[in-house]
Amino acid sequence: MMYDNLKLEKGMYNEAGKSFSQVLEGRDPSGQYQGTAMEGLDAFQRQLKRFDIKVKGAGSDIVEKFFQTSESAVLFPEFVARAVKQGMEEADMLPSIVAATTRIEGMDYRSIASAPDAANGTTKKIGEAEQIPATNVRVKDELTKLDKRGRMLVASYEAIRFQRIDLFAVALRQIGAEMARCQLEDAVNVLLDVGAANSFSLSDLGGSVLNYEALVEFWAKFDPYEMNTLLVSTDVMLKLLKIAEFKDANAGMNFQGTGVLQSPMGAKLIRTAALPTGTVIGLDKRFALEMVQAGEVYVECDKLIDRQLERAAISCVTGFSKLYEDAVKVLEV
Repeated sequence: MMYDNLKLEKGMYNEAGKSFSQVLEGRDPSGQYQGTAMEGLDAFQRQLKRFDIKVKGAGSDIVEKFFQTSESAVLFPEFVARAVKQGMEEADMLPSIVAATTRIEGMDYRSIASAPDAANGTTKKIGEAEQIPATNVRVKDELTKLDKRGRMLVASYEAIRFQRIDLFAVALRQIGAEMARCQLEDAVNVLLDVGAANSFSLSDLGGSVLNYEALVEFWAKFDPYEMNTLLVSTDVMLKLLKIAEFKDANAGMNFQGTGVLQSPMGAKLIRTAALPTGTVIGLDKRFALEMVQAGEVYVECDKLIDRQLERAAISCVTGFSKLYEDAVKVLEV
């Protein structure tokens, strides 16, 4: 079945375990368009082409174009979801701190915990007939807490029908950016929940001010892990940027060229308002945190298709779980 005679209907949003895009792709596989003018477009983009809906650029259509037919209206919730996801991705800091992302169907999930058998050691040589040291992997007793984050889209159809689609997408991307910031707050709250052994003050590091020596001492606490990421509050970032070692010319050139700040120890430096004042979280990004996602970005499809935008919910459900406790450490300055 080719894209231009595919039947579009509301029920495509309700197939269990599949997103609208996956359903669309299943009925109109992209592989069959290799070597054609449609190569490089996914199934949704081919439907936009079918109904001649331009969603960006100088020739962007108005929102009303989605509702020229009952079938083209079915595309509108997917457009909204994609614009929101784009906003989330543009503002997303989570890839810099998440070791693994798990997608689930449902609301109940238990992560894993693993630890080496300390009694047998992990680095000794293994003699003939000796037992190989074990790492015990088990399912955690507690469920990973999942939170719904979202926004209510409040706008009458009459208010937006003549707006350009690319301008409307800006508002949707802003909703996505706010949802991403909320997810980061959830992740930070999980990371801050560390035991006394992994929580430090400046006095624990042999000093009273945040300087290069204190950072080196904090870095040294991570063995056998690696401190490759630092999350810091805004006030701490200001203090760090005044440390002489952070004024290194090569580091400055990297920041000016890429916008990415590096600490003298090579850790990626991330400033976030999600952290309390005077707080630093150091972590080994490879082993610290798991992100759990229950489904995709959800939009109230029926309302959007039926032009009932007055109170249409856009939301996503995510949770976070620490993987290796010693891969995360907190410093109060």
